[in-house]
Amino acid sequence: MSVFARKAAGVVQQRGGNVANITSAQIFEREKKYGAHNYKPLPVAISRGEGVHVWDVEGKRYFDFLSAYSAVNQGHCHPRLVEVMKQQVGKLTLTSRAFYNNILGEYEEYITNLFGYDKVLPMNTGVEGVETAVKLARRWAYDVKGVPENSATVVAAANNFWGRSIAAISSSTDPDSFSGFGPFVPGFQIVPYDDLEAVEKAIQHPHVAAFMVEPIQGEAGVVVPSPMYLKGVRQLCTKHNVLFIADEVQTGLGRTGKLLATYHDEVRPDIVVLGKALSGGMYPVSAVLADDPIMLTIGPGQHGSTYGGNPLGCRIAMEALQVLIDEKLCENSAKMGEILMGELRKLPREAVSLVRGKGLFCAILIESNVDAWQVCLKLRDNGVLAKNTHGHIIRFAPPLVINEAQVREAAEIIVKTVRSFL
Repeated sequence: MSVFARKAAGVVQQRGGNVANITSAQIFEREKKYGAHNYKPLPVAISRGEGVHVWDVEGKRYFDFLSAYSAVNQGHCHPRLVEVMKQQVGKLTLTSRAFYNNILGEYEEYITNLFGYDKVLPMNTGVEGVETAVKLARRWAYDVKGVPENSATVVAAANNFWGRSIAAISSSTDPDSFSGFGPFVPGFQIVPYDDLEAVEKAIQHPHVAAFMVEPIQGEAGVVVPSPMYLKGVRQLCTKHNVLFIADEVQTGLGRTGKLLATYHDEVRPDIVVLGKALSGGMYPVSAVLADDPIMLTIGPGQHGSTYGGNPLGCRIAMEALQVLIDEKLCENSAKMGEILMGELRKLPREAVSLVRGKGLFCAILIESNVDAWQVCLKLRDNGVLAKNTHGHIIRFAPPLVINEAQVREAAEIIVKTVRSFL
């Protein structure tokens, strides 16, 4: 037997062994040894999830107050999503777009009717969705607006986050994302977030295709704009014949208390990007919504994805959206968010300078005398899982199925934990 064959056989034998007694420490070490070091996870090894709770390999239960960055808005392993996945996975999972399948058209009709757009372009991940929106905006600029070829610009807000692909980091202002990865994709311009004057100054240039923005900035620390910001963006984009792209990958699908965050301001973007909770955490699904004058600028062979629009993803996405509607999770998010932020505002100012958010999309800003990472570690010890961003900001975004008793129990843990650092 060759060296390679013996090594492969050893791996198979090792995987076939009893792993029921593996410890969290062993899991941490294994990932460190065999995995890329592109994440810094909170040291907890989750093995099971249900609703708002997860359990580690030792059996300890936690409140999940991150929800996989809003991918599990419907709660962990929602029984309806599990059942739909079981049913579809035994029938048909993938045909690619080389052929028609019996599910895609049903999904396309469902989601476009639900959100009120002519067309949907299905993709898999949030970053793919936003890159699709950028491609659509550029093509529309050339074919419809009359921008000279290869000169279209997409204006984006500072501190945006839509992934870590080369295109995404080309519009990033976060050095951790872009440093050391150049050269970058041209055609992006950055303006301050929540600054309408800066938006108008940038988009009045005739080569601008679109202005792209998160209705609430998630990775930046749940930054909520001024009340008239999105309405102003809509008006300016219309005035200057520029597309308004709303990145609703994290803010959409009930997270802020409405099906889309832009609904709070009663504005209709030209392009909406969805992802994360579009599958309830069951499978990677994203979508780009737009009307015909934009969507039909792209023809056969000009954009696509092997897995985009696959039958399994489409079936799950329809059920995930219907769960949000049937269980009134948007309404629950709004109600529970008010209770959660009300409790968080009881935190002492010596430790927390600001509480902000909308719906169940909340954050606290930790004062410099307290280490936010250490707060997250102690929250873990006390049964709540959350993660800090940009050092001093801790986000709280539990699954939208959370009830009042659970909100108050978790909030009590958070308040007591933060107070313990004073």
